[in-house]
Amino acid sequence: MELLHRIVAPTPPFFRKVRNLGLLLTAIAAAVLGLPVELPVTIAEIAGGVAIAGSVMTGLGQAAKEQE
Repeated sequence: MELLHRIVAPTPPFFRKVRNLGLLLTAIAAAVLGLPVELPVTIAEIAGGVAIAGSVMTGLGQAAKEQE
């Protein structure tokens, strides 16, 4: 239950920015990977790494809570 309480607890301002940046990075990476053209392997690998980093940032930013 602790994880559920952490996710619904108020998020500090800094971690809101981290969460939003992670969402932005994930969206950009998804847009690049979803392009209907053939991309070089290097660009696809970078976009995959950015998607993973954005997902981690989003999860970390959402799970942070203000000290009680």
